[in-house]
Amino acid sequence: MIIRSVTRSALCGTVALATGLLVLLPAPSPAAARARTEPVPPAAGPSGAADRALLYEPGTRVRPAPGAPSLPGDVSALSWLVADAVTGDVLAARDAHRRLPPASTLKTLFAVTALPHLSEHARHTVTEDDLAGIGEGSSLVGVIPGQSYKVADLWRGVFLSSGNDAVRVLAAMNGGWDSTVTQMREKARRLGALDTHVVSPDGYDEPGQVSSAYDLAVFGRTGLASAEFVRYSSTAEAQFPGDQGTYGIQNTNRLLSGAGGVERYPGLIGVKNGYTSRAGNTLIAAARRGDRTLLVTVMNPQSGASQAVYEEARSLLDWGFDAAGQVTPVGSLRPAPVDRVASPRAAAKAVRDGARSRPEERADGDRGPRTDRRDQTGTEEAKEADGAERADEAEGADGVASGVVGEPMSGAIGGAHGPQARTDGDATGSGGRTSGAATGGASYLMPTLVIGAAVLAATALFVVRVARRRPGGR
Repeated sequence: MIIRSVTRSALCGTVALATGLLVLLPAPSPAAARARTEPVPPAAGPSGAADRALLYEPGTRVRPAPGAPSLPGDVSALSWLVADAVTGDVLAARDAHRRLPPASTLKTLFAVTALPHLSEHARHTVTEDDLAGIGEGSSLVGVIPGQSYKVADLWRGVFLSSGNDAVRVLAAMNGGWDSTVTQMREKARRLGALDTHVVSPDGYDEPGQVSSAYDLAVFGRTGLASAEFVRYSSTAEAQFPGDQGTYGIQNTNRLLSGAGGVERYPGLIGVKNGYTSRAGNTLIAAARRGDRTLLVTVMNPQSGASQAVYEEARSLLDWGFDAAGQVTPVGSLRPAPVDRVASPRAAAKAVRDGARSRPEERADGDRGPRTDRRDQTGTEEAKEADGAERADEAEGADGVASGVVGEPMSGAIGGAHGPQARTDGDATGSGGRTSGAATGGASYLMPTLVIGAAVLAATALFVVRVARRRPGGR
């Protein structure tokens, strides 16, 4: 009787232990259930801290091999960058992290932020409130209150006509203007674009609104991972709904449309151009030649030529294709994990203090004027952005980097790389990553608990058998 009681207790204890441990397993979080699929840039090889720090140095940065073609001498832009869109390698740049007004090139960040949230087949009837607050002198595609539009039509209005009215309506559908600003700031942070401070999603000049040639290249590269983004940005002409039928609209990117006497660039994929009186002309351009896809950003040419932004982008694209395999990258568009580069600006200071010794590097003399970021913006918003940047570098960059490692590319330059996507949380960012860790831990814990319960049950059965064989065991 004693042994039978002990046996029953062992069996009951085993079942209770296994049940209790299973109950304690973490359940999948709501954030994981809400996760959505978003395009992200492709992975690339690692880049060292010194390489990243070079891009924070003033002046032109390029590391050519002997016999490599020289950089074009006619580039007058305050800031520019040439990168391989597939690997993310930065081939050359000038003042890549200089903070300047981005104008409508900021619409690329708006697009990579809002595109995944809005079905292109959905329809929306525009209200007066949707269009409230459009800045004076804004570029418009001609959105009419009271008319119903497909989301796809509105995106064509954004990419082709750079319509701030279309941006207003899409932002209203995306949760509202202020919510979209918050989402764009978070998206930039997660992509490692720490020079950008968003105030107006359409790129309209606002105090404190800045970006950089580096960040714009990051946004363009992210967009190229989305077939939908590429389809809109590469469209030269389209029809837009009016109150009586449709009317034609043309892409304002003249390297794509060939308008204004600008020759089309062969293999151009598109992306986005911009202009405001404060930003000057700005451009993100991507082009494919053979098996290579290059990305160029140009900010505020100073030559005074009417089409300088396009011709300088053309020269940089030509150089990038001609220099294939003849330059060593000077940085990467991929975000750096904090355990490797806790503060790129601090690393740049170390470079200035003599930590770098690269005889093959050439720093050209066409540095141009250089001012502190607060002199460029002159606002308290920029000071707040600076503090936010330091906090982001300390807290969020590592998660950003881990989110894009090892993922192939789809969209414009996917090709043989195959489809790719990342499961992300919503605009708050951290939720998706936390839930992923929790559910991942549960998947490893489950087999361990099952095995442990099985061992306990087998032990209890063994005790029963031994007890039955002994004399008087009953």
